[in-house]
Amino acid sequence: MLKILQWLRETVPQASAVGGAERLRACCGTLLGVFLTGLLTRLILGADAVTPAIIAPVGASAALVFALPSSPLAQPWPIIGGNIVSALIGVACAQWIGEPVLAAALAVAGAIAAMFALRCLHPPGGAIALMAVIGGPAVQAAGYQFAAVPVALNSLALVVIALVFNNATRHRYPHRTAQANKHLTSDTPPTSRMGFTAADLDQVLRQYNEVLDVSRDDLASLFLQAEMHAYRRRFGEITCADIMSRDLVTVEFGTPLEEAWSLLRRHKIKALPVVDRARRVIGIVTFVDFMKHANLDVYPGFEAKLRHFIRRTMAPHSDKAEVVGQIMTRQVRTVSAGMHIVELVPLLSDFGLHHVPVLDDQLRLAGMITQSDLIAALYRSGLGDVAQAA
Repeated sequence: MLKILQWLRETVPQASAVGGAERLRACCGTLLGVFLTGLLTRLILGADAVTPAIIAPVGASAALVFALPSSPLAQPWPIIGGNIVSALIGVACAQWIGEPVLAAALAVAGAIAAMFALRCLHPPGGAIALMAVIGGPAVQAAGYQFAAVPVALNSLALVVIALVFNNATRHRYPHRTAQANKHLTSDTPPTSRMGFTAADLDQVLRQYNEVLDVSRDDLASLFLQAEMHAYRRRFGEITCADIMSRDLVTVEFGTPLEEAWSLLRRHKIKALPVVDRARRVIGIVTFVDFMKHANLDVYPGFEAKLRHFIRRTMAPHSDKAEVVGQIMTRQVRTVSAGMHIVELVPLLSDFGLHHVPVLDDQLRLAGMITQSDLIAALYRSGLGDVAQAA
């Protein structure tokens, strides 16, 4: 008896690390998703339709798409493709096999095999295949139309609602795979060149040989974040405020291009934060911005083009940009002064940023960090670790 109790305790999952706000978000999303899916389907079919407005497996799909929006099982293609192909296989088994129990078993097994083959594995698809066999007279009478109405209609409605709700609540959906190298080469991102590699992860996944409810890219990201936390524990708290440059050269929206170019050359820097009167960052202007807007990717007349572009136009109207605000990059990635420097590594390596503005508690510009600042800080922390070992 004690062994049975011990076995039962071991099968109880560990407490979830998901916070209360995320749990509430998932519940609210499921509430809206199921309600609006049924409502939209009923409006399309009409109140006197014999076909049900919503099917039971939609509840399971909703639980996946709102509670686990990053799961490979909850993406649009698994929901739509998995549910439809499962419905088609279920209907085929119901019509071709006279024994209901055998038809139900073959329908579910066939649905899983088809979803594996089509890369649209979605657990509620098994329930839809089963429903196509034992769903009663209304489902039986619908035949293959059951795959279109209500299965496809419910699935499409749920995906559209999930797209709106998840992204509105800051959960990226659909969950895209990692993007290719920004330099259009076959090299892996800088943070993946040390420690475990993609090949290592693929080998472990092949050895594990089970379906995981997490994408390969998310798994790699979790491992990388675990390494970053281990680094923080090992080397202590070194924040952005400790390594940032504080005496900054800045410009405003209305700073003339000629003046901004002169500042870049005089101070031997490659970027200027653009701030408003409250010293809040509204953009950043770099050498690249000048080159892009001056059409300097065409080499003939390079110097003349640049000189013409930055020179102030004295006429009341101008066909070219005249001030920094017209050429600056408006979407600026910033960090807080209290952030640990290890979190800068992906920004200044994988994302290819060269300069990152640092904001204080009032979201005002407090400093600037470059790739050189980060390299120096990591080097110094490494020297300290060597000294302690000695």
